[in-house]
Amino acid sequence: MVLRKLVLDQTTAAPLATSVFYTGVSFLEGKEDITQDWREKFLNTYKTGLMYWPFVQFLNFALVPLYVRTTFTGCCAFIWATFLCFSRQSGDGTAAAAISWMFPKKDKTGQNQVETMAKVSSSEEEKAPTKATKE
Repeated sequence: MVLRKLVLDQTTAAPLATSVFYTGVSFLEGKEDITQDWREKFLNTYKTGLMYWPFVQFLNFALVPLYVRTTFTGCCAFIWATFLCFSRQSGDGTAAAAISWMFPKKDKTGQNQVETMAKVSSSEEEKAPTKATKE
């Protein structure tokens, strides 16, 4: 019974929910091609979901008591939604991109690469001439 629920969830609900997310957000942002993000990221996101949701749903259906399932699934869905939002903004839909963002590699000076990039961009902004505004 648990295996049937897992298969049904991953073959119908997961592709539908991921498709609705990418196309829906693009529609709400007013993009001309609302399927662009879907075409670029759907397959990677679906594969990542296949690594995450079957494990979560197996725990949910097999081990989590019935009265706690909604809360458990909601917390897991929050984590997944956070990943989707990251993927939508700057990732490619893979878990590796999210992990490298959460745990950036350190460069030779011991600073995170993200911190180094932030310093470079802020120093470039300081060097850029500012436009005078008319009052």
